Amino acid sequence: MSLETSFERVELPFEFPFTIARGTATHAENVIVTIEDEDGVVGVGGAGPSAHYGETADTIEAVLPDLLGVVEAVGDPHQLARIERRMRETVRNNPAARCAVSIALHDLAAKQLEQPLFRYWGLDPAESVESSYTIGIDDTETMREKTETAVERGYGTLKVKLGTDRDEEIVRTIRETAPDARIYVDANEAWTPKEAVAKIEAIAAYDLEFVEQPVPAENPEGLGYVYERSPLPIAADESLITVDDVPRIADRCDVANLKLMKCGGLREAIRIVHAARAHGLQVMCGCMSESNASIAAACHLAPLLDYADLDGSLLLAEDVYDGVPMPGGYIDLEALERSGTGAVSE
Repeated sequence: MSLETSFERVELPFEFPFTIARGTATHAENVIVTIEDEDGVVGVGGAGPSAHYGETADTIEAVLPDLLGVVEAVGDPHQLARIERRMRETVRNNPAARCAVSIALHDLAAKQLEQPLFRYWGLDPAESVESSYTIGIDDTETMREKTETAVERGYGTLKVKLGTDRDEEIVRTIRETAPDARIYVDANEAWTPKEAVAKIEAIAAYDLEFVEQPVPAENPEGLGYVYERSPLPIAADESLITVDDVPRIADRCDVANLKLMKCGGLREAIRIVHAARAHGLQVMCGCMSESNASIAAACHLAPLLDYADLDGSLLLAEDVYDGVPMPGGYIDLEALERSGTGAVSE
C-alpha cells in the first residue's frame, strides 16, 4: 500500500476576539494534514499549536515533512502503533504536529472501513456528552452579552475564563444571565495558591461544577494546597501533558483535562483516559484554538469522558470542515453514524 501526504496552513478568524488570562487572539493558525491512499480515500487531521507549549504554525510546518516521511515509509494507516513509535523517535517534541498526523491516520483508517472513528474504537455513541461553550474574558457587559448569545443558541454548559481583578463580579454576572446553565471556570494558571483559595471561596455560592487550573503548572505543591482547601472540585489542565503526568496530579485534583495538542495524538489520549480512571479521577477533553480538522476527532472520545470542552470550532467565524454535529453543544455521534462519515466531514 502506498500513501500520499500533504499539509497546508490555514488562518481561521474567531467570531469574537478571544481573551484568556494570558492574552487575546483574533484568529487561529492551524496546519491541516491530508493522507490519501491508492483508492483516493483521504484522511484529514489538524494541528492547533499553542505557543504556551512551544509550538507555532512555523514549527509544525518545519517537522511535518519528517513525520509524514514516516507515514509514507510504513504505508499502512492501520499500523498506528508502529507509526506512532517511529514518529516519536523522529521528532521528540512537537506534540501538535504529531497529533495532526495521528488524526489524519485515524480518519483514513476509519474511512477505509466505512465506519465512524468511535465505532473503530468500539465505543457507544449513546454515552456521548455535551461540550461546554467558552465565554472569554472581556468587560463584564460584553461577557453578559456573549452569555446571552450562547444561551439563545442553546448551549447549556458554559466555561468562563477568569484571571482578573473582578472574577467574582464576572461569575455573578454569568450566573444571573444563565441561571439554568452548568458552569465551570478556568483561571489558566492566573492565581497564587492563597489567592486561588480566597477566590474559590468567594465564587463557590454560584453553583459551579469545578475550577480549572487555578495555579501555575510549575507549582504542583500549590495545586495540592488549593485542592486540599477548595470548596469546589479542581481540574488540572496545564499540569497534565502526557500519561506520565497522571500519577503526579492524581492527589492534587478531581478532574484530569487532556488535550490532543498537548499529548501528541489519539492513542496517547486514550492512554491518559485509562490512567486517570485508574487513579480515581474524572476525565475531561479540552482543546486549543482548532478547526474541526482536529476537534472532530476529539469528539469521538466523548463516550469515554465526564466532561468535554470541544468548542474550538464553535468559536470560529467560519471553518473549512463540518466535523461532528454539535446541536446546543451535544456531541451527536449517532447523527454522525447515520451520515456514514469518518472522523472529519468535509
